[in-house]
Amino acid sequence: MNWIFWALLSALFAAATAILAKIGVAHVDSNLATAVRTTVVVVFAWIIAVALGKHNEFRELDRRTLLFLGLSGLATGLSWLCYFRALQLGPASRVAPLDKLSVVLVLIFAALFLGEKLSPLAILGGVLITAGAIVMTLA
Repeated sequence: MNWIFWALLSALFAAATAILAKIGVAHVDSNLATAVRTTVVVVFAWIIAVALGKHNEFRELDRRTLLFLGLSGLATGLSWLCYFRALQLGPASRVAPLDKLSVVLVLIFAALFLGEKLSPLAILGGVLITAGAIVMTLA
């Protein structure tokens, strides 16, 4: 199984996340909902790490790795807090497309910070994603 399989599976679970979260935030503060969701993610991730015997490798992580994983965790937390608030206030069918503008931002950030080359097709795809998100949000 290659990266495409895992990316498509990720998209499937992300779609399920939007629908399940929209239902879940209906009668609770979005910040509390995010805290509950995050707790489940943390417990689940550690269960997987322990089950696969990867938890022992934690001691081998260097400071740079821990720093960037920590910053990534903070960004994830902020993203989830904003996403749950948006879901609480708006329809999932409009919130999700705007959230997926993250794909376009990843293209830009990957080029700027990671030195990844953007092909003309990648640029076209980013433009189409942006246009699609705008159209879906206005629909």
